[in-house]
Amino acid sequence: MASHKSALKRIKQTQTRTERNRSHRSRLHHQLRRMDRALNSKDKSAAQSLFVPTVALIDHSIRNGILHKNTAARYKSRLANRLNALS
Repeated sequence: MASHKSALKRIKQTQTRTERNRSHRSRLHHQLRRMDRALNSKDKSAAQSLFVPTVALIDHSIRNGILHKNTAARYKSRLANRLNALS
């Protein structure tokens, strides 16, 4: 265990960030699962209503450093393609 003041502070900061990141990542994965379920069930109205909040959450994840911007772009592109395929 660390004994320096600065090392103790770094441990505390890391724990705080880890909890925050875990919470954001969990929210993102739950939203993606919800969207995936709507797309798999071919429920177009549900999928369309979930699309905008899902994209917003993906963009939010980029700003928080949870996702890389190219990964987020790939997620959004694939979701949009699957949504358009329903019509």
